Amino acid sequence: MSTECSCGEKPESAGEIIDLALLEPYIEQYGGPEAKDNLITILQKAQDLYGYLPTEVIVYIARRFGIKPTKVIGVVSFYTQFRTKPVGKHLILLCQGTACHVNGSPLIEDAIKEHLSVEEGDISENGLFTYSNVACIGCCSLAPVFMIGDKAYGGLNKAKTVKVLKEIEQEETSQ
Repeated sequence: MSTECSCGEKPESAGEIIDLALLEPYIEQYGGPEAKDNLITILQKAQDLYGYLPTEVIVYIARRFGIKPTKVIGVVSFYTQFRTKPVGKHLILLCQGTACHVNGSPLIEDAIKEHLSVEEGDISENGLFTYSNVACIGCCSLAPVFMIGDKAYGGLNKAKTVKVLKEIEQEETSQ
């Protein structure tokens, strides 16, 4: 199956070329009669490959699985793990659950916004961070807490939040 659009060019998203051929080995692995049962798995693989799920990828997966794009979009929009916009190298998941909220998560959000000069969902100017509010991380005893990658940072205040962000920035610039 061709990865080109009807105009003969590779699809683009936000100015970048999306190479759909990268997804093909996973389509082959998870396709077949039970393909619809593997939709979440293929979406996870696609997001790992591209960093998010561009519209072209969603439409391509739908076409290859023989389902309507609206069904794929429904799955993508239902699960918070999926992103339809590019994100920075480090995704900050800021808990806004009850324990975190009453222990200061709005102040942590302010610290993130001020230090990175971003709004929720935006990429920081240096390309390193995007933050997203989530309902609960499941680390209530650490409230307020955010996760970056697989690591939870708890007992946060404004100063500790900025310190964590600066440490990551320093690690990135020293590499």
